[in-house]
Amino acid sequence: MREIIFDTETTGLESKNDRIIEIGGIELINHFPTGRTIHLYINPDGRKVHPDALAVHGISDESLVDKPKFSEVVDQIREFFEGAKWVAHNATFDMGFINAEFARMGIEPVAPDMVLDTLAMARRKHPMGPNSLDALCRRYGIDNSRREKHGALLDSELLAEVYIEMIGGRQTALGFGSTQQVTVQQDETDDRQMDEPLSRPRVLAPRLSAQEADAHAKLVTSMGDKALWSRYN
Repeated sequence: MREIIFDTETTGLESKNDRIIEIGGIELINHFPTGRTIHLYINPDGRKVHPDALAVHGISDESLVDKPKFSEVVDQIREFFEGAKWVAHNATFDMGFINAEFARMGIEPVAPDMVLDTLAMARRKHPMGPNSLDALCRRYGIDNSRREKHGALLDSELLAEVYIEMIGGRQTALGFGSTQQVTVQQDETDDRQMDEPLSRPRVLAPRLSAQEADAHAKLVTSMGDKALWSRYN
């Protein structure tokens, strides 16, 4: 299963009028980060950054002057996300902007069943909250000290860690929860049955000295007949 954990920063809060100015994403395959990322700053095509938004992400109008417009990077974005589930924290906000940008170019919106909202997931899992990204980082012991301001790629990296913890932790990311099957091929020249226990060619040398073994035996004896260790002598 392929997922893209992503985040956007925008000029303001209104998707119909404001524009995306930054997008960052992290690729997961079967809940494991592959190392592939996307990170773009985008010229908002004449739309000014609202002061309240500037205070949140620190991306100024001047820093975006030489950046490509969304129409110039849309193919790159769509190629990176193609076939993957879009995973975001408060996905309604981010997808509102993504689909608004797509609509301006006559591109079909992302289907709702291809979107996963980690905020909704967190609210179900932790109904007493709080469930902001910072709060979830604290809950799961994830270091977010670098997050002085919002940033699309950094927030995606943090959200990827939070998401993995919410769905079962690192063992899930390592594939222990995967439904994939592993096929073991037996060498045709090996006559052993697959369930036949293996044996060592030579018995391992004892790791306890005679004195240590004697001291242990005396300790077990002193515990009485009901001692758990007595069962294994």
